[in-house]
Amino acid sequence: MGLLYRAYTALSSGIFFSCLGPFWAYTKISGRRRKDLRERAGMVPRPTAMNSGLPRIWLHAASLGEVRVAAGLKQHLQDLLPGCSIIVSTTTGHGRNLAANLFHDHPVFYAPVDTPFSVRSALSRIEPDIMVFLETEIWPAWITEARRMGVKVAIVNGRISSRSIKRYLALKPFFRDVLKNVDVFSMIHQEDGERIIRMGADPLRVRINGNAKYELLAVETDPSLETEARRLLNLDPAQVVLVAGSTRRGEEEMVLDAYERISNRFPETVLIIAPRHIVRTADIEAILRSRSIRYLLWTDLCAGARRVEPVVVLNTFGELLKLYSVGTIVFCGASLVPLGGQNPLEPAAWGKAVFYGPFMEDFLDAKALLESVEAGIEVANGEDLAEKAVALLSDPEALKSKGNRARQALMTKVGAAERHAGAIAELAVKK
Repeated sequence: MGLLYRAYTALSSGIFFSCLGPFWAYTKISGRRRKDLRERAGMVPRPTAMNSGLPRIWLHAASLGEVRVAAGLKQHLQDLLPGCSIIVSTTTGHGRNLAANLFHDHPVFYAPVDTPFSVRSALSRIEPDIMVFLETEIWPAWITEARRMGVKVAIVNGRISSRSIKRYLALKPFFRDVLKNVDVFSMIHQEDGERIIRMGADPLRVRINGNAKYELLAVETDPSLETEARRLLNLDPAQVVLVAGSTRRGEEEMVLDAYERISNRFPETVLIIAPRHIVRTADIEAILRSRSIRYLLWTDLCAGARRVEPVVVLNTFGELLKLYSVGTIVFCGASLVPLGGQNPLEPAAWGKAVFYGPFMEDFLDAKALLESVEAGIEVANGEDLAEKAVALLSDPEALKSKGNRARQALMTKVGAAERHAGAIAELAVKK
């Protein structure tokens, strides 16, 4: 590899090893923390009871969304490659917890830090035939060392946003050298394929196979989840619920403006605010107190508190998809501020009409899909959200029809996971 790669690995290794000693000292009181650190250093557990002579596929799923994609791929891989072994790594603790639940009969561990030492150690222990990076997890050392060790490499369900492409192109010579080590790029959309080619990917290795995130959404909407959520929230069947999902700084005030206007027309409205980052819970509480709005935390409800307050703040991970089920009106955050939006197909999976702001650059395909069936509603601010929500709430048949069309539109997109799995399976044949 060239000078840029050597500089990258020297920098990443230096940072990691300079932090290793102090972090080890800090965590030595905890056996679990030592185990986690060992995995990040590449000393992952060696797989046991793996099928010999059959493809060993390592799926790297950074966090919750990618883990769900991995779960959607699993059955298709097992159908296409009977007897294959599947191993899963994650970057975040919440992702690892979800992976442990969804892949309970497969090895699950933390991903190695992206240094040559760490990734070589992990690869030598796992000995995968195929290394799969989900979404756009471009780990230069990991990808490069996998190729040096004879491992096939795939980027699957790949997405390059209009915002991130600028950063990648600023370092195009570096990423071009990294991407030449990838055997197949199984991308979501044509635009994603074009962008990764601009970064240096071989056009002959690029496939367009759709978004595998749709796959699991279609089967995750278990009615029992809605029943449980309604019980915890103490909701009347006819009560209006506004769910504001994955909100970012600056949006909560606009959502509260909308909520207060909606409540003037529908006085029993309940608002659920789910910040994208739960570390902001205290900030949201301060905003609510400044407006003298009574609220309850989700953890209080889970501990047995009975909700009588009009506002609930979600302060745990992994619950938002379930809470979308109770929404009469759903707003997807990071869209009234220029942060790219959030996935509007999660509430659509529950048959909900979806509101969002003008900044949906990261989910233009999902936005276009919903708007093509008149189930997605763009709003400019809190006042616009309130006005359009009240109009829809005043016409229950139109509200129901939009929700049904949203769900049906999602179902037309199921099948991408099988196509992505097929791209991986082709690499097994070529081994």
